[in-house]
Amino acid sequence: MRILCVVPARGGSKGVPRKNVREVAGRPLLAWTVEQALAARPAMDVVVSTDDDEIAEVARAAGALVPFRRPAGLARDDTPTEPVVRHAIEAARAADAAPDAVMLLQATSPVRLPGTVSRAVAQFTATGVDSLVGVVPQAPFIWTDGPEPSAAYDVTARPRRQDLTPATLRYRETGSLYLTRTWVYDELDNRIGGRVGLFVMDESEGVDIDTVLDLAVAEQRLLAATVTGAST
Repeated sequence: MRILCVVPARGGSKGVPRKNVREVAGRPLLAWTVEQALAARPAMDVVVSTDDDEIAEVARAAGALVPFRRPAGLARDDTPTEPVVRHAIEAARAADAAPDAVMLLQATSPVRLPGTVSRAVAQFTATGVDSLVGVVPQAPFIWTDGPEPSAAYDVTARPRRQDLTPATLRYRETGSLYLTRTWVYDELDNRIGGRVGLFVMDESEGVDIDTVLDLAVAEQRLLAATVTGAST
């Protein structure tokens, strides 16, 4: 199975300007995701989709392919991710490298433990799902606000945290990792479709960088993950 790994990284980030090239734990933010993708086995075609010269240089230095420049129309603040991925798929097809599946890795969710990406590919292959969604577990103590607030759990039989099971937990998308058969993008224009599987990640991997504080948290966790990887 040929997997195209797409890492979107546009230059016009607003919350943390130039965050994709900001140094985090000793290297540019983007480089963490590229290096994690390149370390995965079996190997994938790792492509960075960007509209920015500096980001393209960082991506190439980290080992990624940058075979095209993303069109300006796909690099606006309001551009969804799916058209960006489909653009990368079409570029791969034009280069006679048509993928069977696409792994979408977000550079702004850079915390992935050693082996995480390989484990996702193995689960995808073994289960035969059409799309795999990276999630982190969390307690079900979630409420929906409104005229009559409602809870996502039975308030008359509140479980203890230590008694929670995989069936009673809730799972939050990390935004970090998606692995999807190409036909889902072709037919549904979505990263999630067909038979869906959950890829449960460690709680420490659930960082999404929107603020400077998020950058600091990501740096701390990346350093911890690096130490963990070196000791295993």
